[in-house]
Amino acid sequence: MKYLLTYDFMESVRVTNQWMGSTARAMCSYPQLGIIANPAIQITAAWGEVMERSFARMVAKPDWGIYSIPGTDGRDHSVTVETVVERPFGDLIRFDVQGRAPTGRKVLLVAPMSGHYATLLRSTVVSLLPDCDVYITDWHNARDIPVSLGKFDIEDYTLYLVDFLREMGSDSHVIAVCQPAPLALAATAYLAEEDPKAQPRTLTLIGGPVDPDAAATDVTDFGNRVTMGQLERHVLQRVGFKYAGAGRMVYPGLQQLASFMAMNADKHAKAFSNQILRVAKGEASDHDKHNKFYDEYLAVMDMTAEFYLSTVERIFKNREIARNEFVVAGKAVDMGKITTVAVKTVEGGKDDISAPGQCVAALDLCTGLPEEKKASYLEPKAGHYGIFAGKSWRQNIRPLVLDFIDANCDVPKAPVTGVAAE
Repeated sequence: MKYLLTYDFMESVRVTNQWMGSTARAMCSYPQLGIIANPAIQITAAWGEVMERSFARMVAKPDWGIYSIPGTDGRDHSVTVETVVERPFGDLIRFDVQGRAPTGRKVLLVAPMSGHYATLLRSTVVSLLPDCDVYITDWHNARDIPVSLGKFDIEDYTLYLVDFLREMGSDSHVIAVCQPAPLALAATAYLAEEDPKAQPRTLTLIGGPVDPDAAATDVTDFGNRVTMGQLERHVLQRVGFKYAGAGRMVYPGLQQLASFMAMNADKHAKAFSNQILRVAKGEASDHDKHNKFYDEYLAVMDMTAEFYLSTVERIFKNREIARNEFVVAGKAVDMGKITTVAVKTVEGGKDDISAPGQCVAALDLCTGLPEEKKASYLEPKAGHYGIFAGKSWRQNIRPLVLDFIDANCDVPKAPVTGVAAE
C-alpha cells in the first residue's frame, strides 16, 4: 500500500466517478429527452447530479460560511476569520466580530484531527459566537504539506496546543471536542509545570477517549484487535504526484471516508437513494438537509502517518494518558500538576464512539485539583455528534459550559444572550 501510484489510483477512481456523474447528468438533461415519458431518464440525471456533487466534495475544504451574527445592541455584526498563529500543520484562527466589545469569554475550540476539517464544528462555533470570543484550531490537510516541513505526531499536536494557549493568554478557556480531549489535558498539564501563567482558566473535555478501556466501543475494540504492523501495511499510503505533499506517508482521507461510511452503510445508502428520488422529483435544493450534512461529511483530509500511528499506539493501545505516563519532547507530563485549571467533562449516554466513562476518567487523573474545580455532565439521550452540535448541545450542554466558564473566571463578562443559532 505504501506507493504513490496506489494513492493516485484512489484519486483516479474518485475523478472517474465524478466524471461519470457529470456525464450522466448532462446527457439525461438534454431538453428533447423531455418528450419521452420514461422516468428512468429523470432518475439517471438525478443520480448523475448527486454522484457528481458527492465525489467533488471529497477534495474540497468547506468554507466556514459565517458572515454575521446578531448583537445585543439590535444590530448585525459582520464576522471575519483571521489567522492569529500560522504553522505548517495547523493554524490558530479567530472569528472576529466587528464592532463588538470583548465578551470576557475567550474560548479556544480544539478541533479533532480525525479525517474531517475543523469546519465540522461550524454549528458549535455559531452557537458560541453570540456570547464568546471564539478561536479554533484549523488543522491542515497532510497531502498539501511538503515532506521537507517534517513530521507531525501527537507530541507535536500537543506542543501546537501549548503554543496556541501561550498566544491567547491566561484568560482563555479551552473546549476540546472528541479526539483531542486527552491531548488538550496533556497540554494543560505541560503548561502547569513549564509555564503556569499561560494555563487556561477552564478546560472542558467533550466526548474524548481519555481512557479508551473505561467503556469498550467498536473504535476501541478495533484499536486492540489490529497490530501496528497491520496498520502500516494496509492503511498507510504515500501522497501522489498531484499534491504538494507528494511522497509524504499518510492515512488518506478517502480511505478514512470509506471506513466512516461502512460503519453505517445501510443508513447512508438509504439517504442517497432518497436524495436521488427528491432530485428527480424536483424537491431537492442546493442547501437542503441532505446536502448540508454530506457536503461537510464527505469533505475529508489526509492525516500524517505518524499522527495516526502514535494515536493508536500511545492513546488506545498503551493508554499513556490514562496511566499518566505520557511524554512530550522527552519530558514526562503529570496530570496531577494541574491545580488551578477548572476541568469539566461532557459525555453522551448514546455515544458509540467515545462511550460514557472514557472522558470522565480525566477527573481522576487530576489528583492535584480540588474537587470544587471538577465537574462532569452526562447527556442521557445524546450520541457522539449531539454532544457538541445539534439540539442536545444547543439546549442543554452549551448553557452548562457557559455557566462553568463564568463560574471560574474573574474577568467581567457580557450577559449570556441565550442565542444558540444553527
